[in-house]
Amino acid sequence: MNKNDCKIRLETPEDYYETETLTRNAFWNLYRPGCSEHYVLHSYRGRDDFVKELDFVMEKDGRIIGHVMYVRTTLQADDGRNIPIMTFGPISIEPAYQRKGYGKALLDYSLDKAKALGTGAVCIEGDIGFYGKSGFVIASTKGINYYAEPRDALVPYFLLKELKDGFFDGVTGVYRTPAGYFVDGNEVESFDSRFPAKEKKVLPGQLG
Repeated sequence: MNKNDCKIRLETPEDYYETETLTRNAFWNLYRPGCSEHYVLHSYRGRDDFVKELDFVMEKDGRIIGHVMYVRTTLQADDGRNIPIMTFGPISIEPAYQRKGYGKALLDYSLDKAKALGTGAVCIEGDIGFYGKSGFVIASTKGINYYAEPRDALVPYFLLKELKDGFFDGVTGVYRTPAGYFVDGNEVESFDSRFPAKEKKVLPGQLG
């Protein structure tokens, strides 16, 4: 991609339906038949842990082709502290623009802005093949563990990136997915009815 052919800016209320549609398109039938990520985005905007300063859209030729949102959360350290960190997602790129560098450009821009806000680290669940290009590592190699897996497990999908060098030095602990990411299936179905009908498919590689 040419970095000069797109613009990244904060989302506005006028963008909401367009970004929800984009997110729906990006995730439809990816992890399960249909998707819930557009409802997660919709629901999170009203939560206290939603970070308005890191709610970005990417535009190309006057059209939104990308979006990312961030959430404040904490790491439960083994020494008893709750250490403030952030997570993000969904991060969405319109399918026609995927695998062309736009997702990495949006991610790297948003991480720079998160660092400027004083964020020490970001933990996520994702693909190291993509996120590793932006400096993420498998979190358990840093002593940070995922709540749903054994403490001694190497969890390839649970990743972190320190935005402050050495932020996790001497720290071990457990990360829990923020509650806002868990949504009710009936509410998802009701919300999805606001959008044009799309066929749900069972495809290889879905999580089930």
